[in-house]
Amino acid sequence: MRILYRDELGKIDTELPIDRLADKLHEPSGLVWVDLSELPLATVEELLRDRFAFHPLAIDDALHETHVPKVDEWSDYLYVVLRAAEMATDGQQQLQVPELDIFLGENFLVTCSWEHITALDRVWSYCAQDERWLVRGPDYLLYHLADELVADMINVVEVMHTALDEIEDQIFGEASSDILEDLFTLKRNVLKLRRIVMPQRDVLQKLSRNNYAVIDKADRVYFRDVYDHLVWLNDLLEELLILIGSALDTYLSVLNNRMNDVMKTLTVITALFMPLAFITGFFGMNFFQASTGFDLWTSAAAFAVALAVMLLIPGLMYWWMRRQTWI
Repeated sequence: MRILYRDELGKIDTELPIDRLADKLHEPSGLVWVDLSELPLATVEELLRDRFAFHPLAIDDALHETHVPKVDEWSDYLYVVLRAAEMATDGQQQLQVPELDIFLGENFLVTCSWEHITALDRVWSYCAQDERWLVRGPDYLLYHLADELVADMINVVEVMHTALDEIEDQIFGEASSDILEDLFTLKRNVLKLRRIVMPQRDVLQKLSRNNYAVIDKADRVYFRDVYDHLVWLNDLLEELLILIGSALDTYLSVLNNRMNDVMKTLTVITALFMPLAFITGFFGMNFFQASTGFDLWTSAAAFAVALAVMLLIPGLMYWWMRRQTWI
């Protein structure tokens, strides 16, 4: 558990004892940010129930259920669910979308996450070093969190675009079955991200337009800015899906063309040797002395003529096929 407290004079305290948390929550001029990321579930539930007096349904949503991004308004606080987006570091290019549960009050912000979220740590570090991140209140702090989460999403989309460019280069190189697997993995990641971007966009729209008591009217414009970024991000994902579909069609087209080239080569070889098979099959090609005494057919001259014909016919057929632009 991490606790960050800013008093009315702008002094930041990151070592606030938990037994003093209740007193600080009753100071309207201060700001408390509590991050519950690595505590046992029972401890977190007790803290949310006893220290903050959150509604049991809101606590159950945060601790025991998985949600798409949403916002719920309670009596004097908001329960907000946002999602982050990060690429796995195991080299498998798998997209991770950890959930971030947020309670926003008049002078406090509580965040809960059960997976590591880089944007959360980044904002915490900024706030611990510069009190200007906290001077406008917890709603402005929520804006920074949402903005950093969207910034990471944009970075993920850029990584996806780079991966697609590399796949397209491979398509016109040595195409393999791995390309098809990479394309479908990329498509799954794009769809997965798109499924959280759309509801997260709706959440930011509500925060920017609805008259919530814990969000200052002057700060709604910041949430509108994040909403605009999400609208643009959704358009990027739509475009990326179209590009992935085009890349898949191109891969299949290149694969079919290469298969056609292979079949054409095999057809040419078959056509070249078909007359030879006819000649050898019709005459038997037995140049040894026959029992019938037909000496002319088994002579050295007949052997030379047959060999010359069998060498000349494939050459003439190859020249004729080139004239017809078949090969």
